[in-house]
Amino acid sequence: MSNATPALAAPIEKTDGYWTTVARRLARDPVALVAGAVLLAIFLAAVFAPFVAPADPYQGSMLRRLRPIGTEGYPLGADELGRDMLSRLIYGARMSLLMGVTPVVIAFFVGSAIGIFAGYAGGIANTLIMRTIDVFYAFPSVLLAVALSGALGAGLGNALLSLTVVFVPPIARIAESVTTQIRARDFVEAARASGASALTIVRVHILGNVLGPIFVYATSLISVSMILASGLSFLGLGVRPPEPEWGLMLNTLRTAIYVQPWVAALPGLMIFVTSISFNLLSDSLRSAMDIKS
Repeated sequence: MSNATPALAAPIEKTDGYWTTVARRLARDPVALVAGAVLLAIFLAAVFAPFVAPADPYQGSMLRRLRPIGTEGYPLGADELGRDMLSRLIYGARMSLLMGVTPVVIAFFVGSAIGIFAGYAGGIANTLIMRTIDVFYAFPSVLLAVALSGALGAGLGNALLSLTVVFVPPIARIAESVTTQIRARDFVEAARASGASALTIVRVHILGNVLGPIFVYATSLISVSMILASGLSFLGLGVRPPEPEWGLMLNTLRTAIYVQPWVAALPGLMIFVTSISFNLLSDSLRSAMDIKS
């Protein structure tokens, strides 16, 4: 009779969840950390602008107009009406972020709903919806945004509506493409064969697999949205004076480019830094969510 004791089973290693793995990858990405820190600083400055801004962004004086960078009391100089540039840049972040993020968020929900419905329904419904979406691709994004804003009239609300219309078609196309691929998977066919309703299949099996790629693509559009929004304000089709907004500030300071070029370039620098930060963060998020990598 053998006295050997049975070997103990090896402990089962606990595997991290998908989003935990994504968060860990982002935390190890220095580009994502730097871009996220820059965007967080801009967002916090915009939210707490009344406490951070050193002066009233609307109060100016012709005696202090176009002060250079480094002037006492005006660390970033003064604009063409003698208003503190640092304060206007901080307050301008509010409008610029609002016009850059809001249209993409709304387009994400609207475009995702349209694309998922078209992708799962297929057939004639898919053809009609996607051919309608294709009509918008006949126009460049900039031209479409300017045309819609010009037709609707200048103003913040009309600019947001125009940008939302511009971003719905590309998001809907991505959503339709991903949904069409997921719909052909075996687990969806098995759920359909088991008698599950279309709503249940979409809610349980489709959404969890398509929202990730759609979300990553939508984040890459935020930088485009900020540039388009600034362009609309620069053309006088977005925010109206005297509201501080980076694109509008570029427009009002364009005549001072030969007098104080560094002061006039500050709004453009903020647009560039914010846009590139959103782009870099979107690229890092895409890499972190790529399971194959």
